[in-house]
Amino acid sequence: MWPPPTSDLTMPESLTFAPTSDPRRVRAPDGRVLTVPDGWALLPPGDAGLTRRVKAAGPSWTVVEKVGRKLFSRGVWAPEAHILRARAVLEAERATPAYEKKLAAGRERRAREQEAYEVDFANAVLRFLAFSPAWLPHAKRMAVLVATHATPVGSGTVARTERIPLERRAEAAVIAWMRHQTTQYDDMRIARVKGARREVRRELADISRAVLDLHRRDVPHGPSACPLCTALART
Repeated sequence: MWPPPTSDLTMPESLTFAPTSDPRRVRAPDGRVLTVPDGWALLPPGDAGLTRRVKAAGPSWTVVEKVGRKLFSRGVWAPEAHILRARAVLEAERATPAYEKKLAAGRERRAREQEAYEVDFANAVLRFLAFSPAWLPHAKRMAVLVATHATPVGSGTVARTERIPLERRAEAAVIAWMRHQTTQYDDMRIARVKGARREVRRELADISRAVLDLHRRDVPHGPSACPLCTALART
């Protein structure tokens, strides 16, 4: 039945809801709790291609749960017939040699793009470091380490976001790497007070920038007393 009997208003075909404790009831943005229409089934998250087809086939309800600052999909409610039909068609397409060839081409393309991004990111790190010639080998070594850590797909690091320019991503990745490699951050006991961790990170970032500045001048210093030199030797 569309729209569901719990609704007093005409609703668009595709909507987004929050989950409730009842698996067949969802909460609308305005607070109303609606019952999933009869004949509908829940398509679990995980198959983007199937989800797109089910949504394109007709009405659907997307269930999204906010945990902290992140949103997690809990699936899509849609007419069961639409889900079964879309799944059957998609499975038939995926069984063809043409589809496998398309997948292989996609993997190769993504691998090339990833390799190019790793190089671009490492070069951006080098530009940010701007070490003097005497410390250039350290800069090259650090650029590789930071890029290797920060650029993998799915790593969730700042290097994977497109919301800020590449140069700022490189700077943030360097500071994050130094926080874990050249300070005692991982072993610190930080008070569970709002803003406390942010303040600690800000203080450590200032220290890290001062250490970086040492390597931007042709002034020798004892590597054994330098947290960055020690970290690079260790890794």
